Amino acid sequence: MKKLMIICGLLFSVVTFANAQQGGQRRPQATPEERVKQLDEKIKLTDEQKTKATAVYAEAAEAQKKMREEMQGGGGDMAAMREKMTKMTADTDAKITALLNDDQKKAYKAWQDELKAAREKAMKERQGGGGGK
Repeated sequence: MKKLMIICGLLFSVVTFANAQQGGQRRPQATPEERVKQLDEKIKLTDEQKTKATAVYAEAAEAQKKMREEMQGGGGDMAAMREKMTKMTADTDAKITALLNDDQKKAYKAWQDELKAAREKAMKERQGGGGGK
């Protein structure tokens, strides 16, 4: 069950930047513009990078919306959706990484690692504090 929770957290990593920073509180999905603003605050994007990143995030948001609608329609297999989301998240991350210079890539990777750790911590807390007997 812990592995399933960790996988779910990773699937939505690109979507939940602000969520993880707020200790795991649920909030509406950030718009592509909000996501680019967060990214810019962390790694200082050029105007061209902002435009391209907004397009990448908009494409991903539309694809996620489509997947959610399919699942809500009752015709979805959770395992298949999880696999699609994992691939989509990796594709989005690769597209964003491709826009960055070497220094930005290092900062982006460090930020992603920080967010992953925060998500894992929040999941453990929701599961009752983790590691107790």
